[in-house]
Amino acid sequence: MKVDGQCHCGQICYEAEIDPDKVSVYHCTDCQTLTGTAYRVSAPASAASLVFLAGTPKIYIKTADSGNKRAQAFCANCGTSIYSADAQDPQTYALRVGTMSQRATLPAKRQIWCRSALPWVSDLSGLERSDRA
Repeated sequence: MKVDGQCHCGQICYEAEIDPDKVSVYHCTDCQTLTGTAYRVSAPASAASLVFLAGTPKIYIKTADSGNKRAQAFCANCGTSIYSADAQDPQTYALRVGTMSQRATLPAKRQIWCRSALPWVSDLSGLERSDRA
């Protein structure tokens, strides 16, 4: 599936091919910290399919608990997270679904790093709802 996306301020724009069946929720503590929320939703795109139409992400290298070095790419202007990838030889980019124009049609198909999942994320049905703040 072809997707397109951009950061919050629009300085970084991209397009890529993803497999919608591989959209995943990441519950790892690094993802919680890097997003400032409970989890991250990503979809893999091959290096060959990812094209930046505008801008170049700033890269931060994070060494995971496993020792693997991951490039965390974001907009230097607005801070929007764009992707993560292997820091040395990226063959696949984990694109952030929230940056994609098609995000409403890309439900997650699996959850990983569930041992780090916050206990309250599995059921939000009892929370008060409002269409606006």
